[in-house]
Amino acid sequence: MTSDISTFTTPSTGRPPSPVPIDWAAIEDWLGLRLPADYKRLADRYGPLDFGEYVWIHVPCLQRDGFDYGEWLRETHREARIETRELPEAERAVIHPEPGGLLAWGCTRGGDVLFWDTSASEDPDEWTVVVRHSGAVPGSGLLRRHRYDLTLTGYRRHTVRDTWELPAPPGPLMGPLPDTVARTAFLPDAEPWTPPAPVPPRLTEAERRVALETGTGLDALRLLSPPPERPYLGGGSWERLFTELGTQLPGEYVRLMDAYGAGIWSGWLRFHSPLRTGERRFLTHVEDTVDAYRQLKEGHAAWHPLATWPQPGGFLPFANSIDGDYLGWLTEGRDPDTWPLIVWPRHADQGPPLEGGLIDTLLDWQRGTLVAHGFATLDEDDDPVEFAEFLSWDDGAYW
Repeated sequence: MTSDISTFTTPSTGRPPSPVPIDWAAIEDWLGLRLPADYKRLADRYGPLDFGEYVWIHVPCLQRDGFDYGEWLRETHREARIETRELPEAERAVIHPEPGGLLAWGCTRGGDVLFWDTSASEDPDEWTVVVRHSGAVPGSGLLRRHRYDLTLTGYRRHTVRDTWELPAPPGPLMGPLPDTVARTAFLPDAEPWTPPAPVPPRLTEAERRVALETGTGLDALRLLSPPPERPYLGGGSWERLFTELGTQLPGEYVRLMDAYGAGIWSGWLRFHSPLRTGERRFLTHVEDTVDAYRQLKEGHAAWHPLATWPQPGGFLPFANSIDGDYLGWLTEGRDPDTWPLIVWPRHADQGPPLEGGLIDTLLDWQRGTLVAHGFATLDEDDDPVEFAEFLSWDDGAYW
């Protein structure tokens, strides 16, 4: 079978393919693998490719603030490792960089991910395709992670087959797709990608033990997730906020915010700007959230059992997640330092208040040891130090 896709595809006139310079020696050294020759020829000739208006073939490139080949591989392989544990034994496979692991080369508009099986041969030109299908229907013969006895070029050829052609070998392939190839629309200004230089560990072994095991409180949190040099809180004052709310807030929260300010933890948990004035101030976000909760409670009281602030013991939110979970206090009693923390989870039933205080809860979560509905969790293979971070906001942030 030909290895030249020009024999069975037509370049788009609206978004013609265009190559990006690639240093294959550096890429293969970084991967620890030689790559298939047909893939390298395709990348050198076409660059990042929208194949058949459905498959994105990713090549080593960089789109500023949009796509990083190395980050895409890292995240795709991490998700694949997590999914592997949920698959039947017969469908499991190791994932790169494990020897013989699946190595991603593309994905689809439907959420499928395409890999090479690097265990198929020591010769990369003999690597066959494995597809993680997002819509495998029971009884269809299509496995969630389906192995095809086809190389990259062979698989591409059969996805653009004519309707009268039978797939060879027979099997549940994608398509038939249009025979067009185009520059990937979300990579219009793709640049050459350079493998990242090795980075020394951020923490020494002694510091890791403190950050992950023996340390406590704000000191351990600072070590694990360094605060910004200039925390952003807003232009107001704590006294002004307390007056507007009609109550003080827990001292632990004030100490945390004085150290970190507003921002996002591990790309997931967003803390509101506490001292901002104007339309998007702290009270605005609180009122928007509790109003939404009350409306949901009116229709589904059993699913929304919490009272809402400013009712006695009501839920007073101060942070939310990118997935729509909310973190706040139950304002029980006159002493804010005794208010319990609670999560209003987006994808789980309402749970009880959290056992720890705010700083200990954040520390346990950043360590990957917190078990609570409404908090994103690390995978067992993740290094907490790699994922623990805090990014500060400024006055331009919505929250």
